[in-house]
Amino acid sequence: MGLIKLSTVVKKKRHRLRNWLIGIVSVIVVALLVAGSYFFTVAMVPSHKSFVHQSSSRISRTDPLYWQKTWFADSKKQHWTMESATRHYRLDADYIPAAHSTTRSVIILHGFMGRKEDMGAYAAMYHQLGYNVLLPDARAHGHSQGKYIGYGWPERYDVRKWAEKLIAKNGTYSQIVIAGTSMGGATTMMTSGIKLPYQVKAFVEDCGYTSLNDELNYEAGNLYHIPTFLRCPLIAILSGINRVQNGFFTGEANSVKMLHNNTRPMLFIHGSNDTFVPTKMVYQNYAASRGPKELWVVTGAKHAASFAHSPQAYQQHVQAFLQKYVK
Repeated sequence: MGLIKLSTVVKKKRHRLRNWLIGIVSVIVVALLVAGSYFFTVAMVPSHKSFVHQSSSRISRTDPLYWQKTWFADSKKQHWTMESATRHYRLDADYIPAAHSTTRSVIILHGFMGRKEDMGAYAAMYHQLGYNVLLPDARAHGHSQGKYIGYGWPERYDVRKWAEKLIAKNGTYSQIVIAGTSMGGATTMMTSGIKLPYQVKAFVEDCGYTSLNDELNYEAGNLYHIPTFLRCPLIAILSGINRVQNGFFTGEANSVKMLHNNTRPMLFIHGSNDTFVPTKMVYQNYAASRGPKELWVVTGAKHAASFAHSPQAYQQHVQAFLQKYVK
C-alpha cells in the first residue's frame, strides 16, 4: 500500500509540474505573440514614430542645404500618378523637367516615414547637373496610398513602373538613374536586382541597409534593448504577420541578395557616424554588387546626413561617378 501511495504522490507531482510548465510556456508564447504584433505595428504600419526625426517644412538660413531646399520649394512641379505594381494603390509623384531638353532623368527615393518633399535638396542637385527629376511618394507615405510599409521590397516593382513612365514621357533614348537615401537606398539596391529597362543606366544608394531582417534585429537591440535570444522569435512572428498582411516574409527583403543580380554601375555612400543603419552594412552591400562600383564613406556624417555634412563634395562625387555612365 505504501508503494501505491508513493506512486500516486509522484504522479500528482509530475502532473502538477507538467501543468506548471505548460502554463509557463503558454504565457511565453502569448507574450511573444503580443510583442510580435506590437512590433509589426511599430515597423510596418505608417504612423508617427518617436525614433524618426520629422523634417520641418520651414527652411532655416543656417541649413547647409538652404539654397537647394529653397530652389525646390519654389520650383514648378508636374503632378504624376500611377497605379502600384501590386495591390492597386494610387501612387503620387512630382516631376520637374530639366532646364534644357535632355534624355537624362533621375528617380529619387525617400526614406522610412519620409515623403518626396524631404528629397528636395537632392532634386535641386540633380536638376543642377542637368537631369529631369522624378520624386515619388512610396506606398503608405506622403500622398501615395497603401496600408503598410514595404521597406523597398514591393516598391522595387513600383520603381520599375516609374522608370517605364519616364521612358514613355521622354522616349526610348532615355537614360535613367535611380537614387535613394536610407529606405530609399535599400529600395534602390533591391530594384537593381530585378529585370529593368535597358534605359536604366546607374544607381546611387545612400545609407541603405543590407536586409530588412538585419535592420529589424539591429533596431530591436539599439532602440528597445531586447536581448539577442528573444529577437529571432519576435522577428519570426512579425514576419509571419507581415506575410499575411503585407504579402512577404521580412527575410525576403534583402539588399545583398538582390545586389548579386546587379551588373549596372552603383555608387555607395554612407556616413561614418551612422547609428541608425550602421556603417558596417555598406561594406557588405558594396561587396555584393557585380557591376562597376564606387564607395564613399563620409567621415563624421550621421544617418542620411552625408549631403548636408559635405554638400560640395557630395555633388562632386555623384557628378564624377555618373559622368562615366550617363552621357
